[in-house]
Amino acid sequence: MAMATDIAEAPAGAVRSGPPKLDWVHAMRSLRRLLADKDDTTQVFEIMRALNGASTAKGYHRLLTTPEGGRIAYERPEFARKLMDDAWLDSLPAGSVGAAYRDFIRSERLSAEGLAEISRLGARAIDEPHPYAWFGRRTRDVHDIWHILSGYHRDALGEACLVAFSYAQTRGLGWALIAVGAALRSRRGPKYPYTRAIWQGYQRGKAARWLLGEDYERVMAEPLDAARRRLNITPATIYNSIPAEARDGAVPGR
Repeated sequence: MAMATDIAEAPAGAVRSGPPKLDWVHAMRSLRRLLADKDDTTQVFEIMRALNGASTAKGYHRLLTTPEGGRIAYERPEFARKLMDDAWLDSLPAGSVGAAYRDFIRSERLSAEGLAEISRLGARAIDEPHPYAWFGRRTRDVHDIWHILSGYHRDALGEACLVAFSYAQTRGLGWALIAVGAALRSRRGPKYPYTRAIWQGYQRGKAARWLLGEDYERVMAEPLDAARRRLNITPATIYNSIPAEARDGAVPGR
């Protein structure tokens, strides 16, 4: 399931005047489309805009309370630009988070800019010069790094597990809806512990340090195993116990 990212869920002007109302009808419609076509990433953004309410604003203010969050928020780096810098990616040492990310996006033919373009469909406000919009972009841009840190691949089960992990980290209701929908749909598949793997994704995300407070340029240079230990990201034991060839069947379509 090509799950992407949390985004700033309203135009900057709307954020200033208060969070938008939750739109469960639109979210459920988008969830049905997503479960029918796991590669329809646009529906992920539709769900986030419908349900994430004030989670992006709350995340931004939480960032300000972290040791380096004030500096990061002040500088407001656009991390997608860094992730599109091939020379920088190639400079990251072997065995690092960044090296694993580099191999991942190149083997999967992904790009940070490609994800950003999908996020802009019907929501140009994502690019506004507003702190909440910036924090939404930051959350979006680190999604594939979370794939690396969590150990979840891009198969249907891995995406569902990462969605649950992301809900624990962001508290965005959109992530919760997708995780529950995937868990319920997974019961129709073969008898592997799909639901338990998704639940473990939530538990792992809850136990880990708050990843949105990290300086990602530093994280990318860290040895992957050391970064996971420092961030208290435990092994994905249930997900790893399921054969790779069975993971895409975890969330069957129609």
